[in-house]
Amino acid sequence: MKTVTDRTPDQTADSIPESLGTLQDVDWRDFRDHIATADKEGRRRWLFPKAPSGIWHRRRAWFAAFLIVLMFAGPWIRIQGNPLLLFNLVERRFSILGQIFWPQDSGVFAVAMLVFISGIAVFTVAFGRLWCGWACPQTVMLEMVFRKVEYLIDGDSAVQRALAAAPWTLPKMARRLFKHAVFFGLSFLVANTLLAYIIGSEQLLDIQFDDPRKHRVGLTFMILFSLLFYAIFARFREQACTFICPYGRFQSALLDENSLVVAYDRSRGEKRAALHRDQGSEARKSSGLGDCVDCRQCVAVCPTGIDIRDGTQMECVNCTACIDTCDSIMLKVGRPTGLIRFASQNNLERGEPQHFTSRMALYSVVLAALIGVFLWLVFSRSPVETTFLRVSGSLYQSLPDGRIRNLFSVKMINKSHEPLPVEVRLENLPGSVRLMGATNPVVPVGQYLQTSALIDLDPAQLTGSTTELKLGVYSNGRLLERVTTQFSSPRNLSPKSHP
Repeated sequence: MKTVTDRTPDQTADSIPESLGTLQDVDWRDFRDHIATADKEGRRRWLFPKAPSGIWHRRRAWFAAFLIVLMFAGPWIRIQGNPLLLFNLVERRFSILGQIFWPQDSGVFAVAMLVFISGIAVFTVAFGRLWCGWACPQTVMLEMVFRKVEYLIDGDSAVQRALAAAPWTLPKMARRLFKHAVFFGLSFLVANTLLAYIIGSEQLLDIQFDDPRKHRVGLTFMILFSLLFYAIFARFREQACTFICPYGRFQSALLDENSLVVAYDRSRGEKRAALHRDQGSEARKSSGLGDCVDCRQCVAVCPTGIDIRDGTQMECVNCTACIDTCDSIMLKVGRPTGLIRFASQNNLERGEPQHFTSRMALYSVVLAALIGVFLWLVFSRSPVETTFLRVSGSLYQSLPDGRIRNLFSVKMINKSHEPLPVEVRLENLPGSVRLMGATNPVVPVGQYLQTSALIDLDPAQLTGSTTELKLGVYSNGRLLERVTTQFSSPRNLSPKSHP
């Protein structure tokens, strides 16, 4: 159900037209109980929005072009040899702005998620649902790529509507086949880009240019992703925003009377009525009519099919298409622009300017604190993370010289931007530590070293069946981190104290 503001008392049901293109059987008198993309039986009503134009659309187009270039270039951009963004779920290796993260950095990911959620809350409280119309990948790709291609192939909304109603002739079938082939090709490009973010650009090139039989899993995911994006952009479209995305549903808990949203100025626009040739502005005003000429172009251009004049609604993505088309109509009829504009409820009803509220301040303080914690976690983390665990099922070993030996499994992850030669030393007890394998082990950049270690201790240093060990991990003489583990020994050893 839509969340809308109430109508003004002078806005009668008779002032609401009942027809517009494919929406002609929608009863606008009970708009609260229906969505624009479905009829009363719940069947899908296909939308044919007009191609938007105007200053706000040009701003969106430039911003969308920047985001699209960034999205497609992201997997290929390197920062100190690491991808700009990488979410390799298979190897559990992640790269964000060139910084390598592993599952052991779950605390960093948790704080980053809190930063993201808090950022959305602050942004929504201040600017409404601007993210959806300007930066959401779904909206950007649909409105600025797929919809543009559709306008080039099928024409504007009137031509599309006529084509949809026309019988299936050979020219129509050829045009439909060509359009959907282009749609699938674009979906294939998007799918390949997403796959590059998951497995890395190098692995993607291997799948594309190597023998396909060697990469059946990768090819399967590539095809599945392509079909998924094709279904979203060619068929599902605005329903991804109105039915699937939860953002529109919880925005009502974040918006208040000071939030900046795309809004219709009722005090200026009502009552609505068509403009007659011999009707001047003064005559119209004396008749109790507002500036809204009821042309319904704001509805015709809306990509989700709503009427912004009904108030703030869940389906509105703040795409600003209605602002551009309304401003163009106002210029034609000689009235000031801004009948539909970015404004808050207080601005429209009380004429108050936009200001920074205590609620925004509180959210901003929380967001700033979380950002501070996130940055501290990122920049204070050790360049290497080491796990020292006694091999499962193994017991201590008594050596001929009387010392006790334990076998440990060691895993070291290099989070820095350079190879790390490592050395492990005992910090709290005298003894020896020997890493198996290479004499001078080196942990590669962005990878991990997995090996075994032998630790030998004098029985006089042991405190019972288990003894806590503190080990230091060094690189070129510099301490990187300290780790603790447990050393096992015979039970009949008498406990000894140690410094």
